[in-house]
Amino acid sequence: MAVLTRRQREVFNFLRDNQQRFACPPSLNELCSALGMASRGSLYKHIMALIEAGLVEPFTDNKHGGVRLTEQTDSLSEQDLPFVGIIAAGKPIEALATDNYITVPAALKTDKPCYVLQVKGDSMIEAGIFDHDWVVIEQRDYASNGEIVVALIENAEATLKYIEQTAEQVLLLPANANMTALSYRPEQVQIQGVLVGQMRSYRSH
Repeated sequence: MAVLTRRQREVFNFLRDNQQRFACPPSLNELCSALGMASRGSLYKHIMALIEAGLVEPFTDNKHGGVRLTEQTDSLSEQDLPFVGIIAAGKPIEALATDNYITVPAALKTDKPCYVLQVKGDSMIEAGIFDHDWVVIEQRDYASNGEIVVALIENAEATLKYIEQTAEQVLLLPANANMTALSYRPEQVQIQGVLVGQMRSYRSH
């Protein structure tokens, strides 16, 4: 999966959405002009990041040169979702907002607004959610009992847990036999979304 800055996302989306516009893959000069960028050097850095992420590749089959989407990326139905930081699967920590986006296969999201968080901790390992996994969250402020949610506690800390709710109590339940449930009054907990997808990298962290 590729974590992109806002500008890298704009470059990638332009290449994806305008493939038919150019007779040959566009050069850096053509991309600078089309994107309204004054600095060719700045664009080059964005292109190199996209190449490293495996999303684009240099095109050298003719003198024109240029860059194009990789065959794998071109064949996938993907969407860039906001990557808004780290979520605790353990002791609650603050979810840190960022200005990055991450490319997610369409099958891992819903047709409602979604965002991506990276998991820190091991309280959900018995649900198959491990430290450093990426989770796709459908943004909503309600959930059914038994769903895995992003819960904001007292407007300060966020955590990823199963939820059980009654009129008097909200239980946030880990999926780890060595950990205990967290109990709160309903007014202390705000649901920020529900888990709908998950991704994992097997590279060393």
